[in-house]
Amino acid sequence: MDYKSIKSHDDYVIIEEVKNLKLKHIFECGQIFRFEEISDGDFIVIAFGKIIELKENGNNVLIYNSTEEEVRNIWLKYLDLDRDYSKIKTELSKDSLLRESIEFGYGVRVLNQDPFEMLISFIISARNNIPSIKKTVNKISEKWGKEVQYKGNTYYTFPNILEIKDATLEEIQETGASFRSKYIIDTIKNVYNSTKENSKMCEDNLSLKYNLDYIKNLSDDDCHNALQEFKGVGAKVADCIMLFSMEKTSAFPVDVWVKRAMIHFYGAEDSSLNKIRIFARNKLGNLAGFAQQYLFYYARENKIKID
Repeated sequence: MDYKSIKSHDDYVIIEEVKNLKLKHIFECGQIFRFEEISDGDFIVIAFGKIIELKENGNNVLIYNSTEEEVRNIWLKYLDLDRDYSKIKTELSKDSLLRESIEFGYGVRVLNQDPFEMLISFIISARNNIPSIKKTVNKISEKWGKEVQYKGNTYYTFPNILEIKDATLEEIQETGASFRSKYIIDTIKNVYNSTKENSKMCEDNLSLKYNLDYIKNLSDDDCHNALQEFKGVGAKVADCIMLFSMEKTSAFPVDVWVKRAMIHFYGAEDSSLNKIRIFARNKLGNLAGFAQQYLFYYARENKIKID
């Protein structure tokens, strides 16, 4: 694990001697949309129906508005701190081409987020930019999520399926989801119909087809195929959902930045996005997802362009 100990203080919980973590690296790699940067090394995060403040203090991470129990049960997993990233970096750095991006994004970690939130968020991400994605996700949260106060400010949690099940197409369109609105409505309907509360305990195949817990437990390839049964989910979006919420670390989402990075490092300009994905998974196996995050952060921060 990448930390030494956890201790409670009056108004925060401290995770001591954390390794391989830089909050800015984590939050700027395209994997999360519900955060706010307060200052350097200080972030508000909205996840799992809660609001926390994460603050770097040397090699320690301070978590405000939480308890030691929540840190152990939720936030260690969320930050992937039980995983040894030094081993991952050592293995990936055997590739001299990849080593440069790993050294640049030394604090990157893959977050473990909520599957339903990631499913909706990355449907919204299709042919979209990050500011617009964040705006739509925030509007969905304001409309259907719970209101939470922190330090005099109002935040809204991302709605769970029961909170958003009655949303209409017109209401989703009002969030700025555009042509994706019909995909979101269809997804909400299918996910709700697959929940235990609204099905025969997920015994029939139709319920299982859209049940996110069931999909999460499939093999990586079967999971990738199953997610694409949702309207608006293609190969790249499926890889994002798998990597950021289903612990499928062989997933390798290929967007414009990752394609540029792969061209920059491997000369893959003649390859389609799917060929790049297959190349990376064959080359890197279960470490492909970590490599993808290092490559994405390197390419975007360095504004890599391809002539």
